[in-house]
Amino acid sequence: MWIIVKSILWTTLGMLLIRLRFMPRFFPQLLGKSLYWIGVPLQILVLGHQSDFSNAVWLPSAITVAVLLLGWGLAVLYWRTEQEVFEDELVTVSGRTPKETQRQFPWIANLLPQFQSRYHSSQGSFILASMLGNTGFIGLAVVPALVSKTYWSWIVLYGLTHNILGSYGLGTILASHFSSSGRKHEWWMPLRNVLCVPALWAFVIGWLSQDFQFPIILERGLNASVLLVVPAAFMLIGMQLSQLQCFQNLDRAIAPTILKIVVLPGLTGLACSLFGIQGDARLVLTIMSGMPTAFANAILAEEYNLDRTIAASSIFLSTVMLPLTIPLWLTIF
Repeated sequence: MWIIVKSILWTTLGMLLIRLRFMPRFFPQLLGKSLYWIGVPLQILVLGHQSDFSNAVWLPSAITVAVLLLGWGLAVLYWRTEQEVFEDELVTVSGRTPKETQRQFPWIANLLPQFQSRYHSSQGSFILASMLGNTGFIGLAVVPALVSKTYWSWIVLYGLTHNILGSYGLGTILASHFSSSGRKHEWWMPLRNVLCVPALWAFVIGWLSQDFQFPIILERGLNASVLLVVPAAFMLIGMQLSQLQCFQNLDRAIAPTILKIVVLPGLTGLACSLFGIQGDARLVLTIMSGMPTAFANAILAEEYNLDRTIAASSIFLSTVMLPLTIPLWLTIF
């Protein structure tokens, strides 16, 4: 559990550095780019080089895809249920159906396109917040310390599959579908984004070099550099959290947060138990599926003009709740 305590301390330090203005404004962006292009790829390279991929390599990736689709389905189901409840309450209060209201008050029809656009973008942010998790910075930093080295390969495969097929694949496609910006996004852009992910190439190099023994100096240097990635990642998370403008709208984040860090990992752990996946294997899949909402959601919300409030508040609430959920999954699974 020391890794959880350290994560809280480093995250708090990152928040304080920004709140107290000990760091220049450009530093979080510089640190984020450094981790994206150098830090996390180095960590994945080391994990890919040292991990054993002979143990059911396809399984973590397949379950990652299943978890992404499950999160998508749960979010859509919840959203539609809430919409139906709202419409029923509206009919009960007004005594009229939405169509009858439009006929009696024609001016409402003029407001519908604007309302539907905002509703559409909110639905997009809600779905993305419920399915995309921070498996890169937080997952790779926390989970290796909780399981045996045998299943480090599962962590790497889950994180890569989630980021490539989730954040840069399905996430981009859904964000484009729910976009209210009116901009046309080319179909090949998600594919380009996937091929440009540095962590993907780092994994390929690490995996292909498993039979090659690095020089001792290089091996020690890589291992030492990885030790700096974990605190740097949590400091960046603290800095990003301190910059989010979401504290007054946390009520909108409750539902996607519960779906993301409670319902989704709970169902994943139960499904693993039913299919005979036990021990550290089940723990890896459960905790990785319960990672807090990814910061990629804030980027997608900006790029595709989605609901920024839901994106930011979900990131904040799910991240601060993580120290409570990890002990829960360690106890149950």
